[in-house]
Amino acid sequence: MNLRTQLESQLRRTIPDAELQATALPLAPAVSLLLIDENYPRGRLEDEVARAILASPAYWGFCWASGQVIAKWLLSTPGAVAARKVLDFGCGSGVAGIAAHLAGAREVHACDNDPAALVATLANAELNGAPVTCHAALEDIHESFDLVLAADVLYDRDNLPLLEVLKGFAPTVIVADSRVKADNLPGYEVMVRETATTIPDLDESAEFNDVRVYRSV
Repeated sequence: MNLRTQLESQLRRTIPDAELQATALPLAPAVSLLLIDENYPRGRLEDEVARAILASPAYWGFCWASGQVIAKWLLSTPGAVAARKVLDFGCGSGVAGIAAHLAGAREVHACDNDPAALVATLANAELNGAPVTCHAALEDIHESFDLVLAADVLYDRDNLPLLEVLKGFAPTVIVADSRVKADNLPGYEVMVRETATTIPDLDESAEFNDVRVYRSV
């Protein structure tokens, strides 16, 4: 079973009527991802389907706003990543790591505790011709990096302490997020601020479309 077929099988276990479609990102069209088709069911779901989604949400099937913005930033600022060894933490669809490769990264690793996200990352990496090494947990990684990328991992405030952990893997950590403001990220400076939407669009509140890209200082 190839990677795309594995993903489609995983998706249908949670959202039976959804389909995956190779989608070029509006803000970073050099990157294409296998994402949930924009015609996915949006009405009231059957209880069984709703429970399945809650038990195993297909986060990897969307490119969140912060993922779009960090991909655009990497591709427009290749000097930040060229010839460097990069870790994409909380990789989801793999968008940040893939963009890093396309921007000239020497080596890309990705980490996510969702097995389906790792399959999605490998499938999307294959789609973009981007070699990526995947890890299921930070504890599995016993090497250092030049740069860590973390896009949309702060949706849960309990994840904030992870930023200090990530500093142990690389001298520089880049965070892209729309849910945590600068005052809550001491030791980081804002480099970029841009408006973006999730793909496919979830009609989220405008505040979640206001993305900031931070660098550790």
